[in-house]
Amino acid sequence: MNYLWGFMIVIGVVYAAFHGTLPEVTEAAIGSAKEAVTLSIAMMGVMSFWVGIMRIAENAGIIQGATKKLMPFLRFLFPDIPKDHAANRYIATNMIANVFGLGWAATPAGLKAMEELEKLEDERRKVSGSKAREPFGVASNEMCTFLIVNISSLQLISVNMLAYRSQYGSVNPAAVVGPAIIATAVSTGAAILFCKIAGRRKKI
Repeated sequence: MNYLWGFMIVIGVVYAAFHGTLPEVTEAAIGSAKEAVTLSIAMMGVMSFWVGIMRIAENAGIIQGATKKLMPFLRFLFPDIPKDHAANRYIATNMIANVFGLGWAATPAGLKAMEELEKLEDERRKVSGSKAREPFGVASNEMCTFLIVNISSLQLISVNMLAYRSQYGSVNPAAVVGPAIIATAVSTGAAILFCKIAGRRKKI
């Protein structure tokens, strides 16, 4: 990736030099850097607010209650994860954050979920005498399912996208909500279907 970006930058500078547009390239680079800082500050405020809301919800027991409500869905997706395992809570937190389009807020819970799923696989290795279903260095079925569903991520309210559109002066920032729900619902449905088919083939 570094080589790719380096190649693109060099080609852009050389092209601008041959066409006499280096001043425009320099001006665009400086302007983009300034715009990136402004956007980062705006998004920092939005994400700080929503991450704080998620933390309050967690401390107030709302996330725990939501996890119980999501348990039938989690059992459908991850039938081999024990009901009382910590991974369930982190997976539920990640899904809730993704539903509200809070990808940045979902990341910490997603990382913790992966850590717990890795611990679960290690426990299976110990119980089975180092003969786990997956060899070392290979993601378990639960890890793959969680990653795929997390990437597809059903979003009811894309907070990140609304913030971006507001920052860039959109007349109707919420216009993307409907299409986003349809698109992410289809992608999530396809992801779940793929995981179930792949998991069934793996067991055969």
